[in-house]
Amino acid sequence: MLQQGRRSDPYPHTWEIPVGIAAATVLLAVLGVQVGRGLANWSAGRGWTWPTGKSLFSSLPGVLAGNAGAGLTSSGEWASPTLLTVWLVIVELLIAAALVAAITWGMRRWGPQRMKGMASAEQAETTLGLTRLRKVRRIIRPDLYGPGHTPTHQHGGHDGYHPTA
Repeated sequence: MLQQGRRSDPYPHTWEIPVGIAAATVLLAVLGVQVGRGLANWSAGRGWTWPTGKSLFSSLPGVLAGNAGAGLTSSGEWASPTLLTVWLVIVELLIAAALVAAITWGMRRWGPQRMKGMASAEQAETTLGLTRLRKVRRIIRPDLYGPGHTPTHQHGGHDGYHPTA
């Protein structure tokens, strides 16, 4: 079967995989907001902060509004809204880059446009590469590398066909 024939018969899509990916993305975004807040408070000299229990999600509106102490039990000076915003942007951009890289890798590996039935570079080298050819050279060219045969070193070390001889 040709490669094009395998590509034009896609796997039927279901809703579970996209919903799972969306839920994981939302969870990563929420955790990214909390990590950004923790880094902002840490860089402001407050130490590492992390919300407890239900405040992991309920503190999101306050944190996104610029309150670095939203949902935390202790009081005091928190990171400024500017510092909080900088850390949130940095963390969320890193998460977005990691997600794009993971999705790109996943689509190349399992997506509808993946190459089917193709050997990896390592598999091709094992089967067809120079390492294997050198290993089986006595079978391929017994006249040059056979047991007890000493090739002459005329014409670049090869004693095969000589058109001028």
